[in-house]
Amino acid sequence: MLESSILLQATQTQLDYHIPISILNPASKKLNIVNTKNPNSVVELLTTHGLTQTHVKSLITSRPVLLLADLDNTLKPNLELFESLGFSSTSLGKMLSKYPRVLESDAYTVVEFFRAHGFSDQQISDLTMKRPTLYLFNAHKNFKPKLEFFRSLGFEIVDEVMKLGFDPNNPLFVLAIRSMAVMSKSLWEQKVEAFKSFGLSKDEIYAAFKKQPMCMITSENKIRKLMSFFVNKLNMTPSMISKNPNLLLLSLEKRIIPRCSVLHLLISKGLVKEETSVVYVFRMTEKRFVDKLVSKYQNEVPDVVSAHQGKIEFQGFPFDLKI
Repeated sequence: MLESSILLQATQTQLDYHIPISILNPASKKLNIVNTKNPNSVVELLTTHGLTQTHVKSLITSRPVLLLADLDNTLKPNLELFESLGFSSTSLGKMLSKYPRVLESDAYTVVEFFRAHGFSDQQISDLTMKRPTLYLFNAHKNFKPKLEFFRSLGFEIVDEVMKLGFDPNNPLFVLAIRSMAVMSKSLWEQKVEAFKSFGLSKDEIYAAFKKQPMCMITSENKIRKLMSFFVNKLNMTPSMISKNPNLLLLSLEKRIIPRCSVLHLLISKGLVKEETSVVYVFRMTEKRFVDKLVSKYQNEVPDVVSAHQGKIEFQGFPFDLKI
């Protein structure tokens, strides 16, 4: 801690006033820095690769030991690798400010691992820009066993899932694999077409899949019924639905329609505001929904119980709902 504190002070002083580290003798001696060329060269290297002084200060403040890192075998190769993948100086600075350890990682091995599994440099760039922490893992130790396990079960879709930007160490990765694995390619395309028939673009469909991979397990028939209800009965835009894909996992008959009936009844009586979020109402646990919107008003509005039981037909709201 003491060494880091002294080095931090030395670094900040150098960056603020452009004083060579060699002048800061106490700090140099404390850190056993005999040759001060490396720390100065590190700062110079970072700025040469387009990082602003603000980025450099932030980077070294959060990880001062970078000044002692291997310049020729680690820092320089990594910076050149990131540039070859298309990282702009802005995106590189932003990434390194949050994840400074990436500069000391074995980034080359990670990139080569993805290349060996059929990823283009653009795909690798897109993936690692979204998940910079991938550079911090041992590719062969952490990623390879997972890929081999899934492939042993007959899943060649692993690459497709990774190309969509899923992190192999995120639980959603497994859900995405499962979702794609339980259906044929033709069935997958049928479901994609079902969504597209309501005006969703392919990008919006995959964005929804990335948020909630289980939405593609929903049957084509259910997809069409849910989308039709949301669009035609609730006046929701397809984009609203793609941004809230968990809605596609709910039961239309047991949850959505009864809750809409209850909400419509209470709004018409002036007991609930029109701007109440329908998505929030759908997401409530059954107990919370009953406590807040059924039991609370059943003496004042007895029909609320029948509405909750699905005995009152829902015709739609006479106004646009807050999502």
